[in-house]
Amino acid sequence: MTESTQQERVLIFDTTLRDGEQSPGATMTHEEKLEIAQMLDEMGVDIIEAGFPIASEGDFEAVKEIAKRAENATICGLARANFKDIDRCWEAVQHARRPRIHTFIGTSPLHREIPGLSKDQMADLIHETVSHARNLCEDVQWSPMDATRTEWDYLRRVVEIAIKAGATTINIPDTVGYTAPRESAELIRRLIAEVPGAEDVIFATHCHNDLGMATANALAAVEGGARQIECTINGLGERAGNTALEEVVMALKVRNDIMPYTTNIDTTKIMNISRRVAQVSGFPVQYNKAIVGKNAFAHESGIHQDGMLKNKETFEIMRPEHVGLKETNLVLGKHSGRAALRAKLKDLGYELSDNQLKDVFVRFKALADRKKEVYDDDLIALMHDSATEAHHDRIQLNHLRVVCGTSGPQTAEMSLEIDGEDHSVTATGDGPVDATFNAVKALVPHDARLQLYQVHAVTEGTDAQATVSVRMEENGKIVTGQSADTDTVVASAKAYIQALNKLFVRREKGKPEDAAHSA
Repeated sequence: MTESTQQERVLIFDTTLRDGEQSPGATMTHEEKLEIAQMLDEMGVDIIEAGFPIASEGDFEAVKEIAKRAENATICGLARANFKDIDRCWEAVQHARRPRIHTFIGTSPLHREIPGLSKDQMADLIHETVSHARNLCEDVQWSPMDATRTEWDYLRRVVEIAIKAGATTINIPDTVGYTAPRESAELIRRLIAEVPGAEDVIFATHCHNDLGMATANALAAVEGGARQIECTINGLGERAGNTALEEVVMALKVRNDIMPYTTNIDTTKIMNISRRVAQVSGFPVQYNKAIVGKNAFAHESGIHQDGMLKNKETFEIMRPEHVGLKETNLVLGKHSGRAALRAKLKDLGYELSDNQLKDVFVRFKALADRKKEVYDDDLIALMHDSATEAHHDRIQLNHLRVVCGTSGPQTAEMSLEIDGEDHSVTATGDGPVDATFNAVKALVPHDARLQLYQVHAVTEGTDAQATVSVRMEENGKIVTGQSADTDTVVASAKAYIQALNKLFVRREKGKPEDAAHSA
């Protein structure tokens, strides 16, 4: 028997599609949710919290479709402590090979005030709703929201009630990122030691990063006996975010000497899904983010570079390839052929059909004509841009010409294809991007407000591709758009148009009904 099979298993519960999507502006389309779910399933995530089925018809349909498609992972839906939520959740997840209902209620004094329930009334409600969920589904998870600020005696009481009612997983959420590692470990340890029936369930930890301790708190909870970590890709989530999947998984892998636990995650898939989540959510990863940041494996100090050349272990505790990161090397140019492109994309984690390769190759050649050096990051941006344009949108950019001067307004001449018909306009603005956006608005009138506009250089040099992200809001609907091009203004126009296309889709589907945020 190998060492890894002797070690205790820690389950990875990913809530990128639920808690992560609750980040303002991180709304994903139906197709993007299905894509991310498939990537999570393929990388070995044990439980995927696919959404909040009662929140909207769109959320319900996404959870339902993910449940049907999942090959390996347990598919979980979230439900508040009422029969309507739980029934709707079961409708969605019942199609999964391994379905789970996750129901919750806020148990801290502050959260008990909201529904106006006494301790006894809440205890009765917990018993009724967990029992109802268990009658529908064999796998039931229960969470006392804001557990870390709940009185100890009451927390112990309601955890016992949930276990007796049939919960198979007890999740202890640090909903507002309040706790510290020592407290996190001790809380789990005491619950396991003092609650009757605790030995028959799995304890989970769900930490937020408001004080920057989410990863530390999650790992401490494992030391205390938790065997499920709830997390998100890139730490996406409300406020300061959630525990980052890549951080806890790699911490357990690299420091297995002091944390002898194993996960089922294929770590070589981390970088690819990190980039994709950043792209579809519109939340770029900070450069110095642990594990997946652009500078996570970069060395500029002369001392560091000298050490790296002699022995990589001098300044790297893990290898880039362990997380699926390839060193950025110049390998392709305008004379490269399809075979070379296919091979390089395969190295980067992209398996393309012949038709897909044909489309990407055309884009690659166009890029290579504009750039002398094509790097891995250029190809990744190209693939993401291709993915967003794979379906037919109502609005497409045909032509853009911007005239800039040292004084006076800038001018944008634009032609768009809108619902199959060509439309042109000339607009002015305070700068080339403002003029371009004004041209789009003249051709496609709307009341959406631009909340965010960000530009990031994909690689170095004056001919580098720029990745532009925009976030727009209209009547509570938030959409994002992202595009890359060697021309920053063109990338800006495409990102803006992509966001508008998403907005039109959401208009047609109607405004989703409100649902309470959760643990």
